[in-house]
Amino acid sequence: MRTVDTILIGSGHNSLITAAFLARAGRSVLVLEKNDRPGGFLRTEELTLPGFKHDVFSAAHPLFLTGPAYAELGPLLEARGLRYINTDLPTGVSMEDGRTAVLPRAFENFISEAEKLAPGDGGALAKMFEGFQPYVNDVFSLFNVDLSRTDSLAIIKRLMHNETGSGYSPFAASLFSTARNTVAPFKSPVLKAMIASWVTHLGRTPDEVGSGIWVPLTVMALMGGGMPIPEGGSEMLAKSLAQLVTDQGGVIRTNTIVEEILVKDGRAVGIRTKDGEKYHAAHSVVASTTPDQLYLSLLKNTEIRPQIRAQAKKYRYGRGCVQINLALSEPPKWPDERFNRVGQPHLTDGLDGFTMAIAQGMADLLPEKPTFTVDCPTNLDPTRAPAGKAIMRIQVLEVPCCPRGDAAGKINVGDGTWTKDVTERFTERVINVVSKHIPNIPSAIIGKHVVTPKSIAQFNPNSGPGDPYGGAHDLAQSYLFRPLPGQPSHQTEIPNLFMLGAATWPGHGINGGSGYIVAQQLLSK
Repeated sequence: MRTVDTILIGSGHNSLITAAFLARAGRSVLVLEKNDRPGGFLRTEELTLPGFKHDVFSAAHPLFLTGPAYAELGPLLEARGLRYINTDLPTGVSMEDGRTAVLPRAFENFISEAEKLAPGDGGALAKMFEGFQPYVNDVFSLFNVDLSRTDSLAIIKRLMHNETGSGYSPFAASLFSTARNTVAPFKSPVLKAMIASWVTHLGRTPDEVGSGIWVPLTVMALMGGGMPIPEGGSEMLAKSLAQLVTDQGGVIRTNTIVEEILVKDGRAVGIRTKDGEKYHAAHSVVASTTPDQLYLSLLKNTEIRPQIRAQAKKYRYGRGCVQINLALSEPPKWPDERFNRVGQPHLTDGLDGFTMAIAQGMADLLPEKPTFTVDCPTNLDPTRAPAGKAIMRIQVLEVPCCPRGDAAGKINVGDGTWTKDVTERFTERVINVVSKHIPNIPSAIIGKHVVTPKSIAQFNPNSGPGDPYGGAHDLAQSYLFRPLPGQPSHQTEIPNLFMLGAATWPGHGINGGSGYIVAQQLLSK
């Protein structure tokens, strides 16, 4: 395997998807991974106690389940052990004052839930959907294509302009709106908190220009895909993809760090590892990486346009994530029994409190009152804990990668490193918030493991200082500006060198979009 058709650097799910499509078409592929096993952020381990199987990083896969990669590869993956378990209540919200709401997948049930929260909100919700309906098919079609292609630009033009050709469309205006503006027509603060908070899972914040369009987009995605989790843990997707690659003749090598992409006569011809080994690519090289790593490190010895090199130096990362995995002696006792079926609810004191916590994170302060999602996979998949026991994951987004202070003035953050003491004290703060929503927390906790921005950065270089989304997703670094304004596509400065992963369209998360896009581009060449 010193010479293959395509070499793939990194083995996140997008890279494995590309490798699977290529191998299925008869191409020889070699996947090189720096960690001990393939999968990137798809990782399931007994982090706390024996028999408790936690997702270390990513958990649910709603966008992947509704995408074209799963539509084509799904039966092959299921034959290799992948089985998704889903729920009809993908999300919900628990307010600190005891009020709750759920988001059902069935449209009529969601309208009814909104109407119960505040008379008139059901109609306002239906109106939001009606306003977005003319654009739905075009918008979702763009998630599976390179935005810089001629046919994609035609769709974008159609979305942005009125049918009459005079002026811009309401969709165009919504691209520059905020999530807070989008939920302003609703009376219920519970409904507002439930649906506006989800934009943080797309790398946006509720008061950020450009976040508004992601409210209906996310709600429709959740209603369409639910909150599916692989039976046995998130890593089952990586295992089934890796098995599919190798079953079709592909090779995956772990514990291998790629140090340089070799370029000759303007084409990528192979790679050199940290150990000095060289592998040659007859057709193409695919890098699951960020543009700064690509142009400043992997291609450091290659002549690149100064404009691209300068843009790569300015590539920005977002804030970090703290993820707390708990082993529980019994399932969580939600006051609202519906939450035993809810996939991933937010725990918050409302949209204002949510944005206050985010503002403190933006100022590099540990938030005084964090707001977050929780999920209890054992509600759907009891195989992931011993009989009668449970696991819970708490995901706190928008925390500083290197805190310079504490908004409450109680935690000494020192030099900004996520030390054991800082981590423990912040975890106590988070669990204290959870206890206000779930009566048997913390008494049911029998094991705990915490992932911090520091550990995320150490595990995956695509996270920079600890950003799990592989780079900031604000408007200036999204869509056709991603990965770089000078490279608004997956094809790089080198014609047969491609990028995929969170730094490329359609962005982070387990969606399989960039893996599918790059596979189709390579198979057409």
